[in-house]
Amino acid sequence: MILTGPEIHRERDEGRLTLDPFDKEHLSTNSYDLTLGPHLLHYTSAVLDTRRPNPYQVTEIPADGFVLQPDRIYLGSSAERVGSTHYVPLIHSRSGAARLGLYVHCTADLIDIGSLGQVTFQLRAVQPVRVYAGDLLGQVTFWHTQGEITLYDGKYQGSHGPQPSQIHQDTDVPEVAW
Repeated sequence: MILTGPEIHRERDEGRLTLDPFDKEHLSTNSYDLTLGPHLLHYTSAVLDTRRPNPYQVTEIPADGFVLQPDRIYLGSSAERVGSTHYVPLIHSRSGAARLGLYVHCTADLIDIGSLGQVTFQLRAVQPVRVYAGDLLGQVTFWHTQGEITLYDGKYQGSHGPQPSQIHQDTDVPEVAW
């Protein structure tokens, strides 16, 4: 079951979920709107590698915005810290951003129960789109669990700002000599 907007507010006030900073104007019928933080990360290599760290650059979004180009992945983050030890947060694009051809959370929309931090947005534009820090681009919903709960304590716990992929940490295969 999904929490309604008023229930998200109540559960936040009871300390059963985190939305910080919190603005009641960001509540909707069954979600909470998330704002884009001040930094974007983009990879600097033409080919990305799942077995080693990938080089990247972090850019502060200027006051006049930043134009996202097609055929690139940009990583941004929510300005808000999001999490819960009682519910599973799911991240979605807001329909207004989607109608501009902007994918805000391409995949990996599930935030593990127990995770707490700023959410990394996977931004991909169909055509050039200018974005600004503070834009309401994403939304989070909260879902009930069933069964025994094991809290997340992984490599992205406590994220602050956009986080690059750490997939290279998931394998025990020896590094390939290039």
